[in-house]
Amino acid sequence: MKTKKKSPPPKPDPVTGVWRPTRAQQLAAIRKRVPDVVAPNLTVLFCGINPGLYSAAVGHHFAGPGNLFWPTLAATGFTPRQLTAFEESELLSLGYGITNLVTRPSASAEEVSKDELRRGARALRRKVLTLQPRFVAVLGLVAYRIGFESSKAVVGRQPEDIGSTKVWLLPNPSGLNAFHQPAILHQMFSEFREAVQRST
Repeated sequence: MKTKKKSPPPKPDPVTGVWRPTRAQQLAAIRKRVPDVVAPNLTVLFCGINPGLYSAAVGHHFAGPGNLFWPTLAATGFTPRQLTAFEESELLSLGYGITNLVTRPSASAEEVSKDELRRGARALRRKVLTLQPRFVAVLGLVAYRIGFESSKAVVGRQPEDIGSTKVWLLPNPSGLNAFHQPAILHQMFSEFREAVQRST
């Protein structure tokens, strides 16, 4: 009986280092973790819900091909050009960082439990108090409402700070989040960008 040959793993682009994981690699990434991109005293710490399997497979945040995070940052002036997830470390020189409420990867954010979100919110508070960014921007309305037990929270500046850090709520930029199209994300991220600029 002939054994089926495994296809070779994808090779990174020699210039950008970008590579696309296979479906098998994504499924195998269920236990992987995506490291935080953080430093003390950032201007903004962006906080996603949890890594998707695609991001876990490549080891970088917001890496899925349909994710609007990177194009939205560029379109609203947070970054001078559109970065890829593989260039995420360049955010640090701009004063930005990335973390997640929940470290466990999943195929969709809906698979994250309420208990995980609440534990993640407590962990985020501790992280923010340690790193002391000027803003923390949580990307996900429902996840924020559950995690921070704030059922009436809406997009924008939140009434309660974490220490000296202002808290801002933004939509989830995942490609699976069909409600928030690029124009809506652009508007909400632009308003946040203006608030950040006013605070300098």
